[in-house]
Amino acid sequence: MEIQRVPVSVYAEMTPNPAVMKFVANKMVVDLDHVEFHNIEEAAISPLATELFHFPFVKEVFMSSNFIAIQKYNVVEWETVTQEIRQFLLDYLQAGKPVLTGTPAVKQTEASAEDAASDSAPTELGEIESRIVEILDEFVKPAVAQDGGNIAFVAYENKVVKVQLQGACAGCPSSTLTLQQGIKNILQRMLPTLVEDVVPV
Repeated sequence: MEIQRVPVSVYAEMTPNPAVMKFVANKMVVDLDHVEFHNIEEAAISPLATELFHFPFVKEVFMSSNFIAIQKYNVVEWETVTQEIRQFLLDYLQAGKPVLTGTPAVKQTEASAEDAASDSAPTELGEIESRIVEILDEFVKPAVAQDGGNIAFVAYENKVVKVQLQGACAGCPSSTLTLQQGIKNILQRMLPTLVEDVVPV
């Protein structure tokens, strides 16, 4: 019996960040939580991202399961380039070309090794930290992904939760509001007396 190949489709979706457009495919793009490229050098492990950086207006590329969020420079308006990018992605994915050819390097932040350890080994997180990560994964990540971004838990100290915003959320004008009202409210409701503030790093 022949396997029916589902035609690939890609549609563009606005995000709360006016500089970012989200392109959603009806198939898995990357088999990772997310991967982010800030320039063509970082994109060496992704032939798709590398080609996207050849568009002069592409500033950053963020990929997650079934979508690609592209941040542009303010030299063009989305209306003039959205169709071109959508068609490029459609052709690329239909041709079955590789999206990733390597594994993204783990970025070391200021608190470096400690953070990396807590990131890669949630078993080392304390009870409160583990609960915060669960809440973020269950209640916050899906909403943030819809807007073309991601949120990662960084640290919890003195009743302050530190998070990292990625993708479309990173430079979004409304991200501060999202943090202060949305995420902070959820955490305070679910962990009363344990969370006083949520800050981006």
